[in-house]
Amino acid sequence: MGDNMTFEDHKKTDQDWPYRGSLFNVRVDTIHRMNNTSITREVVEHGDVVAIVPIDSEGNIFMVRQHRTPASRALLEIPAGGIESGEVPSVAAQRELQEEVGMAADELEQISGFYVSPGYCTEFVHLFLARSLSEKKLEADDDEDIEVVKMPLSEALKLACSGEIKDSKSITGILLMAMENN
Repeated sequence: MGDNMTFEDHKKTDQDWPYRGSLFNVRVDTIHRMNNTSITREVVEHGDVVAIVPIDSEGNIFMVRQHRTPASRALLEIPAGGIESGEVPSVAAQRELQEEVGMAADELEQISGFYVSPGYCTEFVHLFLARSLSEKKLEADDDEDIEVVKMPLSEALKLACSGEIKDSKSITGILLMAMENN
């Protein structure tokens, strides 16, 4: 931290929530530092999510194409979704895989985890690898209009590296899988 300040030199004493919504909240923190200065930070509170790289025995991955309103376009992504209250990440990953791709995994392994944008957002992604896939469909959420796209991992890697895939969780998952398979 700047000015040779340590984490312990910061004491968050005031919080306000100017917006509370169904998807996220906006929180404003006022942090009083030991040097008698204060700083304000705006924080988007968002629950943890899961993202899954489903790969079949032939080395194909299953992705989804769906319209994303904030991006104003359809994006190609790995399946992902929120963790429901009381749900553990591995159960959420199986549920999202079934809802979005119509598959279940006999082998599910958490391979990474990361903050989406820790400068302003609390959202944490639990990234899973799903293997030994079998058909097992759950109904998709009402607000989802998803196209399932199956492609070789090598093709997904090309799309991630060329910038055609613009979703960070998908790029991360594809790159980790490509590294593992080399």
